[in-house]
Formats: sequence, structure tokens, C-alpha cells
Amino acid sequence: MLRRSLENRDAQTRQLQDAVTNVEKHFGELCQIFAAYVRKTARLRDKADLLVNEINVYASTETPHLKQGLKNFADEFAKLQDYRQAEVERLEAKVVEPLKAYGTIVKMKRDDLKATLTARNREAKQLTQLERTRQRNPSDRHVIAETELQRATMDATRTTRHLEETIDSFEKQKIKDIKTIFSEFITIEMLFHGKALEVYTAAYQNIQKIDEEEDLEVFRHSVYPQDYSSRLDIVRANSKSPLQRSLSAKCVSGTGQVLTCRLRKDQQTEDDDEEDEDLDVTEEEN
Repeated sequence: MLRRSLENRDAQTRQLQDAVTNVEKHFGELCQIFAAYVRKTARLRDKADLLVNEINVYASTETPHLKQGLKNFADEFAKLQDYRQAEVERLEAKVVEPLKAYGTIVKMKRDDLKATLTARNREAKQLTQLERTRQRNPSDRHVIAETELQRATMDATRTTRHLEETIDSFEKQKIKDIKTIFSEFITIEMLFHGKALEVYTAAYQNIQKIDEEEDLEVFRHSVYPQDYSSRLDIVRANSKSPLQRSLSAKCVSGTGQVLTCRLRKDQQTEDDDEEDEDLDVTEEEN
């Protein structure tokens, strides 16, 4: 009966040991992956900082509206990296560190398991010794072996009860910590992405405010400032509708006809004047 009780407690201890090993394995994996996630986020922040610097450098070479729009975009994007930095710090403190702490917690539970197993082994050894003594049947040794077995059994029972209480508390804390860690992760990510949506909206609006026509005018003035007016007239003329070009052509045509009529009338007047002069000369000769 004592042997069966010992075997049952050994099976229970193995289950508790498996539970601790399971936490050690998977919490270690989670810790490594979350840490890599945080490092990737930090590297993304660094790349974004480089992008902000390059946008500012490029903006300084551009036309006024484009320059202002790009600088405003860079300012918003830089603000987003401040939020990303806060995200990195919070993930490190609220997610990675609690998972990393389980390395120490698991080590303590393994020490408890080791103490329990040591007590169990001592109990099993005493039980085996008692059985051998009973087979030999010397009374004094039999009494001594039973006393040692009782001590070993009490010690094993005490350590087993302590281990059960410890593992029960460990399991309870594990579930609570999992809920807390993943809730913190989701909250941190939601806060960042909520702020990111606000910043990206403002950045988008700044880009849309860039006045393309005004910047194009500035560019044209800078490229060909002397004959820009004549070129602009040509561009405007080419941009007229077919109806406008037809009306302009008719106006030009009408103006040409009027000028032709005037020239013919003036020429006829001059011819009449010459004929009058010829008549006057003939009368004087007569």
C-alpha cells in the first residue's frame, strides 16, 4: 500500500515537472520572438529617421509649395517615429521583461521539484530497506527501519505538499501573467496605430495641399525668365478650345478684309486725283 502511494506521488511529480518544462520551453520561445519583434520595430524606426532626413534634404532643393509640403510631411513622419520609440520602450518593459523573468521563476520551481524528488528517493530507499529487513526478520533492525521509513515518508509528504502548493500558485500566476502580457501587447499596438492613423492623415493632407500650378510657374520662370511671357502666350493659345481658336481666326480674317477694302479705296482716290490733275493741265494748254 505504501509502495502504491509512493508510485502515485511519483506520477504526480512527473506531471508537475512536465508543466514546468512546458512553460520553460514555450515562454522562452515567446520571449525570443517578442524580443526580435521589438528589435525589428526599433530598426524600422531607425530607417524612418533616415527617410525623414533625406526628405528634408531633398525638400530644400525644390520649389516653394513642394518644399513646404515635403517639410510638413517629414515633420509628421518624424513625430510618428517618436510614437514608435515609445512603442518599443513599452513593449520591452511590458512584454519582453515579464517573459524573461520566467527564466528565474522556472529555475526556482525546478529547485522545488529537485527537493521533492530527493525526498521521494529517500523514502523509496527506506521502503526498500524495510522490505529487505522484514525478509530477514531481525526485530531490532525491523524497528529501526520502520522509524527511518516513517521519517522519510513524513519528509516526502511535506515536500510533496509544498510542491503542490507551489506549482498550483505557479499555474495560477502563469495564466494571470499570460493574460496581462498579451493584453499589454495589444494595448500598446492599438495606441501606436491609433496615433499613426492621425499622423498619416495629417501627412497625407500636407502632400495634397501642394500647389502644382504655382510651383510649375516658378519652375518655368527659373528655367527661361526672358522669353517666358511669349512662351506663356503660346501655351495659353494652344490651350484654347477649338471654338475659341475659330472665333480668333474669323476676327483676324475680318480685320484683313477691312484693311484690303481700305487699301483699295485709298488707291482709287489717288487715281481720281491724278485724273483731275491731268484735266487741269489740258485746259490750261488750250
